[in-house]
Formats: sequence, structure tokens, C-alpha cells
Amino acid sequence: MRFDQVYITSTGVYFPGEPVGNDDIDRYIAPINALSPRIKRRILGENGIVTRHYAIDDQGRSTHTCAALAANAVRACLNGGGEAALADIDLLAAATSSGDLILPGFANMLQAELRAPAMTTASHHGVCASGMAALQHAALALQHGQHRQALVAAAEFPSRLFKRSRFAPAGYDADFDAHFLRWMLSDGAGAWRLSARPGEGLSLKLEHLHLKSFSGELPLCMQAGQAPDGRLWGDHEDFTAADAAGAMLLRQDIRLLPQLFDVATHEYVKLAQSGAIDPASIDHFLCHYSSERFAPVVERCLQLAQLDIPREKWYSNLKFRGNLGSASIFTMLDDFLRERKPKPGDNILLFVPESGRFTVAFALLKVVDATAPTHA
Repeated sequence: MRFDQVYITSTGVYFPGEPVGNDDIDRYIAPINALSPRIKRRILGENGIVTRHYAIDDQGRSTHTCAALAANAVRACLNGGGEAALADIDLLAAATSSGDLILPGFANMLQAELRAPAMTTASHHGVCASGMAALQHAALALQHGQHRQALVAAAEFPSRLFKRSRFAPAGYDADFDAHFLRWMLSDGAGAWRLSARPGEGLSLKLEHLHLKSFSGELPLCMQAGQAPDGRLWGDHEDFTAADAAGAMLLRQDIRLLPQLFDVATHEYVKLAQSGAIDPASIDHFLCHYSSERFAPVVERCLQLAQLDIPREKWYSNLKFRGNLGSASIFTMLDDFLRERKPKPGDNILLFVPESGRFTVAFALLKVVDATAPTHA
């Protein structure tokens, strides 16, 4: 889907607390059985994550809400503009996998946390690509003139699902699929401000956005709410029984992940063949992957398609931010802009694969400066 007049004019992030190194994880995400340390060493050895952030203290108590994480990212995005800056926003689109309440929607909770004035809201619930769905919602609204200014925010707070007291009900011994994500996911939030016009200084023009789900064709890979025996959380006798059966644990079947990369490669090839993406013109490639182990897999898939992007053009903040799910690409872009300082005319390709039930998202951005010429 092509866009003509949608710009990201500012970005912001928020990470709770100090960075937590690998040696300190057990203070927050404690081992629960003899298998835990071995799984932990294996996963940390593969994912390449060195530090991450948690919105819980070492007693397992929450230091923030998920809405507060997102609100702090929004404030950073607005450069501390507060109520005056919020008055210019007429659409708030927000995404998360781990909101504070089952309902109402996360965008409404974020609006309340910000004490923002009346505006249109849109809540997107899912896994990694839900943030891109929120971006698409806001971009379409601006493209069609329905709104002037929009905020898109994504936040995740998975650590409260992984602390020992929450993760291991009495008598329950978690399987590998549930263990796996405890050392993969992190807490934090990111936000982007969208406008129908470029802002002062550098802006990012949204050229193309592609978001497609394959949930009707491929099996369930990552989920919370279904016990190993297949029963859904709401079908147990009560919530305690659902918890004891493991229905409330977050699981990922890593055996299915190769199918995600296959699907993503096919979509990438289609976009290149249609002219939506020209790999040769990409200056920067921001790829969301959950583990450094998968970076060579993505690279090999692109090479096999003969549409590869050289590794020197890649950027990821996984090593020092961890995997932030739907917020990953939001925080990645913010870190990238500060570290790499792209030039007007540069093309940035964002890639977000989601393993929930397999969704693929690509977004093409062009760096623009209203006061400076661009190169081809």
C-alpha cells in the first residue's frame, strides 16, 4: 500500500529501570526447577541479548503499568510538550500483547494515563505486528484526510508473566515452550508522531506499508490462553484451574519458526517484483528478529531470492534492549536515528515478522528535510 502524505515527524522511547545484565536475570526471572539453568544458558547463548529492562523489582512487584510505559514513550516523542502538544493530536493508535486490563482497549487506557483530551482511539492487540497494524490504521486515517496529527504507540510488559510467583503455580512444572520466552522478552515502549506534512528538520516519509496475515493457512505458533491439553482458559472450571493447567503461560513452538521465514521471504519477493521495494536502493535495513540466531537465516533467505541487502546496512538493537515484541520496531527506529543519523534521501526498510499465527509486515521510509535538497 503506497502513501503520499504521511510522515513520522518524531519518535520516543521509554525503558524502565536500569539495564539488567545476563548475570542478574535470576533476581527478576528466577529459575523454577533443575531444567531452568540449562535452558537459560542455551537460549542466552543463541539470542545474543546482553541487557534488557524490566518493569518489576527484584521482589516481583510492578514498578509501572503497561499504560505508564507507553505514556512515558509518548511524552518523549512529544519532547516534553505535555498537554499543549497533546491538544494537536486527534488520533491515538496503540498496540500491545500485555495490557493491564482485559478490557477496555489499550489505547483508551493510554489516553487516560496521559490525561489527553477527547480524540479518536484505536486499540490493536496481538503480537509483534500489532504495532505495525496500529501504524497502518493511523497512516490510512491521515492519508484520507480524516485526521491531521496522530500518535502511534506500542508497549510491552511481559516480565510480570515470568516472575517466579506468577510463572510456576504450586505443583506445575513448565514445559520448554513456556520456558523459552522467559529469557527472550523485555519491557519497554516506543511512540511515533505522524503528520500529513513533514516537520522541522528531518522527517521520515512513509512510502509503502505491507501487512499481511497468514493465520488461515498456518498453525498456531505463539499464544497465551490455551493449556497444553488444548483447553482454552475460559473453558476451565475457574481461573485458578486454568492457571494450574498452564493455560495462562506464554508459549512459543519454535519448531514452526522456519515456516515464518519462508512466508516472509515469499512476501518480500512479491514486493520486489511489483516494484514496491527495490533492494538495491535500500540504505538501511531494520529487521526485527527475536534472536541473533535468526539473523543469518533471514540473510540466507534474501540471498536465495537474489534480493539480498548487505549486512553492513542492517541495524538491530536486540543486543542491548532485548525483544520488546510489538514495541521492538518502534524502539529500534528511535535508537537507529540517534546512532546512525541517516541523511536526506536515504531509504529505510522496516521488517517485522510475527510468529503468533504468522503475520508479515514491511514498511519503506524515506528520510526528508523540507529545508535541504535530497539525493536520488
